[in-house]
Amino acid sequence: MQFNATSRSVQGSSASRRLRRAGRVPAIVYGGDAAPLSIELDHNEIYHALRKEEFHSSILSMQFDGKATQVLLRAVQWHPYKPQVLHVDFQRIAAGQALHTKVPLHFINAEISPAVKLSSAVITHVQNEVEVTCLPGDLPQFIEVDLGNMIAGASLHLSDIKPPKGVTFVAGGDTVLANALAKPGGATEEAAEG
Repeated sequence: MQFNATSRSVQGSSASRRLRRAGRVPAIVYGGDAAPLSIELDHNEIYHALRKEEFHSSILSMQFDGKATQVLLRAVQWHPYKPQVLHVDFQRIAAGQALHTKVPLHFINAEISPAVKLSSAVITHVQNEVEVTCLPGDLPQFIEVDLGNMIAGASLHLSDIKPPKGVTFVAGGDTVLANALAKPGGATEEAAEG
């Protein structure tokens, strides 16, 4: 994904307020070999980009002064109650330098698992993202987690899934990703009464 940025010459809270009133968002790009760079973004463009999952978990191409710079979204500040972006932080990416970031988890096949089909259990997602380290070229947009073999009362741990090639999980293998909890008054109690 790509977005456009322009240089921001004035800084400070009053300058940032003026930018926001003009439909712009103050932002910063840091990291790599260069000094931190103060930029501004178009509010509507960045607002709609932030609503897409892949914008949060993939390497972005920032168009600045006619050049493309590879960056990663690091932080977003939102207005407390308005749908308004207040500030955005990006980190420059160096091709040979490992990244440490969070990647979303996509859970699949929960509805066909024995826990749901046979035991009427409810599968809950304990984690929706996982921290990883990898080179920029190996960064996945998401990690797919297959729940098709879960049974009632079981938990799926991080050690139960295989990381994509070149990706290492930061958390320990005993981290719980999902649980299959039997419903109170579920199929087993109905069978006992019948």
